[in-house]
Amino acid sequence: MAVAPPSYCFVALPPATEGGHLIFGKNSARPRDEVQEVVYFPSATHEAGSKVECTYITIDQVPKTYAVILSKPAWMWGAEMGANENGVCIANEAVTAREPAAEIEALLGMDLVRLGLERGSTAAEALDTIVSLLDKHGQGGNYCEDGSMCHAFHSTFLIMDRTEAWVLETAGKYWAAEKVTAGVRCICNQLSITTKIDSEHPDVRSYVQNQGWWNGEGDFSFSEAFSQPGDSLSSCCSAKEALEKKAEITVHTVIDFLRDKNSGTCVDSNTFLTTASMVSVLPQNLKSSCIHFFTATPDPARSVFKPFIFTSDVKAVPKVQSPTFKEDPAKKEPRFQTKVDRRHDLYKAHQRALSVLRSEKEHGQSLMETMLGLEKQSLEAMEDVLSRTEPLDPTEAADLFFDCVDTEIKFYN
Repeated sequence: MAVAPPSYCFVALPPATEGGHLIFGKNSARPRDEVQEVVYFPSATHEAGSKVECTYITIDQVPKTYAVILSKPAWMWGAEMGANENGVCIANEAVTAREPAAEIEALLGMDLVRLGLERGSTAAEALDTIVSLLDKHGQGGNYCEDGSMCHAFHSTFLIMDRTEAWVLETAGKYWAAEKVTAGVRCICNQLSITTKIDSEHPDVRSYVQNQGWWNGEGDFSFSEAFSQPGDSLSSCCSAKEALEKKAEITVHTVIDFLRDKNSGTCVDSNTFLTTASMVSVLPQNLKSSCIHFFTATPDPARSVFKPFIFTSDVKAVPKVQSPTFKEDPAKKEPRFQTKVDRRHDLYKAHQRALSVLRSEKEHGQSLMETMLGLEKQSLEAMEDVLSRTEPLDPTEAADLFFDCVDTEIKFYN
């Protein structure tokens, strides 16, 4: 059985956060050599009968899709994490369960992240979108760009907007959802919803009874019914406990936490690496802009978080977009028989800088300090944006992410 990548994802809600904001963070652990790109798609209207080609299957398109910013493995259609213009954020984790994960090609958990963002104006609406698509199309297929074996998993999701968050966990077509309105909630690569269930698949309890995973007596625990024997939530729970000890959770708190390798939050093993990270700040004040920070490069301990704000005329950032291939081995069947170079310009520049860090420690340390200084300036500027009571001038935000990426590459070079 394939091992689920040990990613971490969490949300902090008032009163645990500074300024009464909702703050979200995710480290995306993936195969070490996989490239993630950060891509913006504007809102769009679609003709009746239109289709959308996801990673493995084609489904019906909806009349309107919202603008989205996504951090995604470059070979697939879906995303590990992202946000939309309505202040909705979604991230997912791969999980294993007693229910075997389907190897047959269907929707990936990452496809469901993107579809939820494109179609959900609120967290609750995005959740409804995901479970309806799950019921109609199912989930399945290879989670990795690997032709030697199929890495198939179920999915768990963290879905949030300015006022609330939902944890959605799945096993095949069955699911349960927990609403979160205060404090800290973490998810990782194991099921975590116990008896606090606010919404569920209508047949989930009868199904687990028929399987002999629950006797029908007492409170129903989704994770207890579906988890494999021996699964432990200790690592994920320790992340929650560490955040809860903070007097007031800030953007800086979250970024520092994502960079922490000693706790295991930042993954760097022989098999997996944190290939991209994301932090979002969602103010409850609708006049304030939501701010989303992306690394677009591996290892947040050696990467820079760069801000993005939704506005009109967002400038495209091709330097964090991977090249496209006419004969892409991810789309040809049989899939993944060869590999192509999916590195984008920022990824290449970042890798060159990492080699300097390793071979020329003094020069590398100076470079890293310079980059973190630029990041600090950017974070301070974003704090000013969050404190404003009037709407942000669109011209201030249209080039924001583009300029940060461009500056980072220049410093690396």
